Amino acid sequence: MRVALAQINPTVGDVDGNAAKVAEWIGRARDEGAELAIFPELCIPGYPAEDLYLKRHFLAANQRAIEELAASAEGITALVGFAEPVADPADSRHAHNSIAVLADGAVQRIYRKNRLPNYAVFDEQRYFVPGSEPISIEVGGLGVGLTICEDVWAPGPPAQTEAEQGARLIANPSGSPYHRGKGREREEMFAERSRGYGAYFAFCNLVGGQDELVFDGQSLVTAPDGGLIARAAQFEEELLVCEIPGEEPGPLSAPLSDLDEVYGALTVGLRDYVGKNGFDHVGVALSGGIDSALVAMLAADAVGPERLSCVVMPSPHSSPETQRDAREIAANLGCELIEIEIEPMMAGYGRALSGLLDAGEVPAAGEDEAPRDPARPSEPDLAAENIQARIRGNLMMALSNRHGWLVLTTGNKSEMSVGYATLYGDMAGGFAVIKDVPKGLVYELVERRNQRAGREIVPAGVIERAPSAELRPDQLDSDSLPPYDLLDRILESYVERDEGREEMLAAGMPAEIVDEVIRLVDRSEYKRRQAAPGIRITPKAFGKDRRLPITNRFGG
Repeated sequence: MRVALAQINPTVGDVDGNAAKVAEWIGRARDEGAELAIFPELCIPGYPAEDLYLKRHFLAANQRAIEELAASAEGITALVGFAEPVADPADSRHAHNSIAVLADGAVQRIYRKNRLPNYAVFDEQRYFVPGSEPISIEVGGLGVGLTICEDVWAPGPPAQTEAEQGARLIANPSGSPYHRGKGREREEMFAERSRGYGAYFAFCNLVGGQDELVFDGQSLVTAPDGGLIARAAQFEEELLVCEIPGEEPGPLSAPLSDLDEVYGALTVGLRDYVGKNGFDHVGVALSGGIDSALVAMLAADAVGPERLSCVVMPSPHSSPETQRDAREIAANLGCELIEIEIEPMMAGYGRALSGLLDAGEVPAAGEDEAPRDPARPSEPDLAAENIQARIRGNLMMALSNRHGWLVLTTGNKSEMSVGYATLYGDMAGGFAVIKDVPKGLVYELVERRNQRAGREIVPAGVIERAPSAELRPDQLDSDSLPPYDLLDRILESYVERDEGREEMLAAGMPAEIVDEVIRLVDRSEYKRRQAAPGIRITPKAFGKDRRLPITNRFGG
């Protein structure tokens, strides 16, 4: 049997547009001689559509789309993911996460997802009623078992039952979101399932960005011996066609290297956020530092330099070197460069606040201090530093309002973890591209992008210079934070692995620094709640992955 895996990039909520895309790709699969076309999980309503799944009129629209789409399934069988309304109107969960089996111009069967994940970024038990029945169909004389994503992530039914009942191929439409190294994990899991059940597995994944999530595609087919016989590309739509069983391997796209994979995820996530939300142009405050340099590179690659404006806003504390580097980065990218001096505005703020920012006259909790820490008022110089950042944020938002830009913030995960960012200042903007990228990885990504370009898009001085916010004379990040290599190790333990103080001390991390980092992370939750959305590239990003209370007295 010839099978086609339609690795497509649907848009959440665009029911008619998604159905039209599926109809087009059914035609493409038929033209390729495929007898079976497999589409991703929930590709008609889009995934994850969150509380849209609770709207009955939304479910009705996606059901109508499936019924109309069935007419295009002539001469081929298509497995298409949709949200199937439940029969009981009293159930607070209004839908099943289902696959429609389309053939001979009609909906022939419906399979309902058995295992509904409710961890990390998944909330499926909030929205869907689980199915319970394994279902197999026959296509071209071959038994095909039906599953959806999580149904096969652990051994057992329904895939095991279907294989025991004679299914030679287990189809697995999926919406499996990306994090660093996820493709390798999936490939190993599918090889294990194939060997365990003596069956072929066809995993068809979504591709593209949806808010903070990126779906990497990398659809694949494994053989009963665990061998890989076909693999689609990462971060690109593709129709992957192969024979099952077949004597020759099908197409095998090579996976990207680790750093190229992360860069690709960030690029696709940004491109789709811009495109799917209707923005024509993006703006970046370019400081000459490493973080804004990476964001500008990503923006140029995602939407094109002609749709990017970089804004340089020097203050009296901006060094000539960083300003020179900022201008050079913009020139190397080929984007628009706008320069605005902020010293006059700083002077104006100084006159307006004269006497109000003196020591002893600062409110008990400064704006950038956690509200539960009244014993630590902000210093007058910190208040002045934050004013600089807020002037820049104000200017970026003014340009956004006037020209319709999407302003990209430039804070990385290390900074956002410990609150080393200014509310309504450098945090001002609509999308936080690198909010899940640790500081050390920022450097690696910039160096790798330079290497791929064969030239210094970002000058070596930016990479070699000690990081600084440049909000006061001779300021360095190391004045306020531990060395980033140590900070990132602690944050990985505390944020991503949920390890406690004693586990970190046992791993050799210094107690005084561990205690301070824990304090900073915990008290900065209120800031992160106000941060722009950004792209998830680690197994645990801030947001849906990690949900902690702002008011919280548990330490460590």
